[in-house]
Amino acid sequence: MAGTFSLRIVSPEGDLLKENVEFVVFPGAMGELGILPNHAPLIAGLDIGVIRYTLNGSVKQAAIAGGFVEVVDNSAIVLADTAELGGQIDVKRAMEAKERALKRLSARTNEIDVRRAELALRRAAARISAYGDKK
Repeated sequence: MAGTFSLRIVSPEGDLLKENVEFVVFPGAMGELGILPNHAPLIAGLDIGVIRYTLNGSVKQAAIAGGFVEVVDNSAIVLADTAELGGQIDVKRAMEAKERALKRLSARTNEIDVRRAELALRRAAARISAYGDKK
């Protein structure tokens, strides 16, 4: 193993994850952001998407709905708006949320907040994708 660093994911509900990982990819606001041990200090905004991290040689995933990451002193701390580990996602609920968002977007009436429906669709898609390693 080439080394590890601490990954901590925190949401308003509390600590979601604290592990020593080999590699992590974040859904950055400007594109994906990969972090290895001994990365230079960094603060970046995060988008809706999936965090992929390598733990003991196995790739794990977590869905987030935005936030920030700080990388410093061989540690990455994520402050997420919402976060769920792939294995803890209720995929049935995520699929239902995706269907609701698609119906809202296809209706396109004046009563529909299109931006809100688009964000709901992206969040549902991220949750389904993060769950994907458990299928």
